[in-house]
Amino acid sequence: MRKFVVAALGGTLAGALFAVQIAGPLLAQESARTTNVYEQLDLFGDIFERIRAQYVEDVDEGDLIEAAINGMLTSLDPHSSYLSPDDAEDMRVQTRGEFGGLGIEVTQEDGFVKVVSPIDGTPADSAGIEAGDFITHVDGESVLGLTLDQAVEKMRGPVGSEIVITVAREGEDEPFDVTIIRDTIKLTAVRSRTEGSTVVLRVTTFNDQTTPNLEAGFAKQVEALGGMENVNGIVLDLRNNPGGLLTQAITVSDAFLEKGEIVSTRGRNPEDGDRFNATPGDLAEGKPMVVLINGGSASASEIVAGALQDHRRAIVVGTKSFGKGSVQTVMPLRGNGAMRLTTARYYTPSGRSIQALGVSPDIVVEQPRRPAASEEEEESSTRSRRSEADLRGSLNNDSLTEDEIRQIEEDRAKAEEAAKLREDDYQLAYAIDILKGLSALGPQN
Repeated sequence: MRKFVVAALGGTLAGALFAVQIAGPLLAQESARTTNVYEQLDLFGDIFERIRAQYVEDVDEGDLIEAAINGMLTSLDPHSSYLSPDDAEDMRVQTRGEFGGLGIEVTQEDGFVKVVSPIDGTPADSAGIEAGDFITHVDGESVLGLTLDQAVEKMRGPVGSEIVITVAREGEDEPFDVTIIRDTIKLTAVRSRTEGSTVVLRVTTFNDQTTPNLEAGFAKQVEALGGMENVNGIVLDLRNNPGGLLTQAITVSDAFLEKGEIVSTRGRNPEDGDRFNATPGDLAEGKPMVVLINGGSASASEIVAGALQDHRRAIVVGTKSFGKGSVQTVMPLRGNGAMRLTTARYYTPSGRSIQALGVSPDIVVEQPRRPAASEEEEESSTRSRRSEADLRGSLNNDSLTEDEIRQIEEDRAKAEEAAKLREDDYQLAYAIDILKGLSALGPQN
């Protein structure tokens, strides 16, 4: 018994020594880290006081603190930032679907402002700004060295005022200036139309209006075609869509999925992760789908494309998307400001992260640039369209009835319209051709 007690005491003593040996260094490390943090805060205070007392000009103390906060956040990643009260209000207005500006979604790369995408129907879109363009100067002043928010602030101004931005574009030898008139940007989240028997849904952004616009626009086009039985498929056009609200990306994906995971988010701590699943009901009733993406498709649009691709609900066509696979949470702060902080990464249903990689299309289709046609080329094209019927004294075709001739002419007109679409938007025409092919292979009644 005595040996047992001694052994127990020995074990307790060893355990205590072990705890001291392990916990001691950990506590020392934590104490050193805390001390280091306070030393750095003291250093910040010293610098702040010296700037106030010795800088060549008087400075606004509030501006200094705001710049320090923003610098701390922007050092984390390109999407975390401080929002002043005015910026926070602008963001809230933007998510409601109306705001002032040029109409471009931007990020920062190599110190310059990079266009993620122009927004359809905005001054920037009308001026020919393209996804991937770099903005190097604003009204002749370089943006190199500015934070993204500072650069964006330079591009803001009264509606109707003029701004000159200098653009560097891949394939162009020299940067060039673009003059844009600022305007109020009113976003139409979804534009719908039909091309033949195909419903085309062009989603420009993900704000509070996206899902209602999508559902109403789709119903209107189906009605125009005379019912779902006359629809051969849907093209969901997410090109140059910079993203927006995660909730809207989920509801748009859910609109075309019957079940299964849409997206999952994983934060710093495992318990902060979340998973979002589809609910029963497919807006398109199982009709085939093509999703169009390009390098301007980012964030929420990548969630939708990834979900529909992983579930084999849609064929993804176009070029690789932007690759923004992180989630930002906007946290209100005192004084009506806010903090945009990256809090999680999102993953597609198959578990892949899109961060920095983007969504790879199932079929890669580049959008060719349209060269300006010379007068000689146009004249040659006109000559090539002449046929036997244009020749003087040609024989009539007497083997067809008037109805049969009319049907042939109608089919030819449809084919010519499709050819024109290829010239205007090759990627969209390619998507529609895919749906035509799938429809032709479907069961015959």
